[in-house]
Amino acid sequence: MTLALLLTLAALNVGLVPDDPFEADAIDDAPFASLTYALHAGLWWDETRAAINLDLIQRMAFSHVKQIFAWEDIEPGRDLWNFERADEIVAEVERRDLELVIRLSDSPDWARRNTPGEKGVDFTDAPPDDYADFATYCGTIAERYRGRIDAYQIWNEPNLSREWGGRVPNAVEYVALLAACSEAIRAADPQAILISAGLAPTGNMDATAHRDDIYLQAMYDAGFTQYIDVVGMHAPGFSAPWYGPDEAERDGIGRWFTFRRVEDLRKIMIANGDAARQVAILEMGWTTDKQHPEYAWYAVDEQTQAQYLVAAYQYAVDHWRPWVGLMTTIYAADPLWTKDDEQFWWSIIRPNGNVRQAYIDLANMAKYCDDAVIPARAPDSPEALGLAPVHACG
Repeated sequence: MTLALLLTLAALNVGLVPDDPFEADAIDDAPFASLTYALHAGLWWDETRAAINLDLIQRMAFSHVKQIFAWEDIEPGRDLWNFERADEIVAEVERRDLELVIRLSDSPDWARRNTPGEKGVDFTDAPPDDYADFATYCGTIAERYRGRIDAYQIWNEPNLSREWGGRVPNAVEYVALLAACSEAIRAADPQAILISAGLAPTGNMDATAHRDDIYLQAMYDAGFTQYIDVVGMHAPGFSAPWYGPDEAERDGIGRWFTFRRVEDLRKIMIANGDAARQVAILEMGWTTDKQHPEYAWYAVDEQTQAQYLVAAYQYAVDHWRPWVGLMTTIYAADPLWTKDDEQFWWSIIRPNGNVRQAYIDLANMAKYCDDAVIPARAPDSPEALGLAPVHACG
């Protein structure tokens, strides 16, 4: 075969290699191993149940626990601080060689007196009247736990009116809140990883909600990247994990109605020259809720929940590394949740500590953290049964 023919074939082969639309090679100095496995837990109210849940998480070979440090619980009155439970949680997580991702949210009554209505009735959360008060809270937490909290998620789903005091979502206002908190954390603990709020996938563009893609672009327009290390996203399982936004649009369903909606958001990052930044999935899961009509229409059974969660992690391993780092499943349930709470139906560890099939399958699946691999294990292996040490991936 002549050299000219070899060069021609090589050129043709190069032409057949598809471009990566997500520019994985652009990721530089990633804060998280890809993947980093996390479980969103409710550890606040019941010390005994919290200890059991942490043991269960450690047994999964997950490395991170996500927990809400609600502002209203830690500073219930201005300059009235209560760190007792937070101190206990940080110590218990450390004792198991796990890492913490803390969500900072939930303004206390005294900080949002100008917000009309009642929390839990008219809204879920509301920004404070004075962002400097939130900055004080963020900085106080970061100072107290310097070097002991791996990452901070700053607020939650601000593209929903119910998370923004019942007001119309406003990305410029959120970025101002983000800036205040970010600057306070960086001054107190510059090594901590800062993550923007996960956005709710939604097709609405009205007073109740703004589409996540439009809201993310508005955040870029407001210059939010200077205040974060990682872009936060949510990936609730409205459909099978392999079902993509293009297929949903083809089928007459909103592109947001897919686990892979994060691919659309990644393309927005690239379009804004932000391809080198990593993504953190802060909430992902499939609900089994057949009780509430607003959720029942896309609910799955427990076997499918387990199948889809394992497949979602595998899809990320195969297609999203290293631009996705942290992937957080919901939930290890708060012990106060009942079947009347929609969160109950997403959880893989029930409020009473019993586990669903999804917990078992996630614990035993293979895990991939950068170049490290933990092979899949049998459900009756010593590690799965808690009879042998389990080392977290990463």
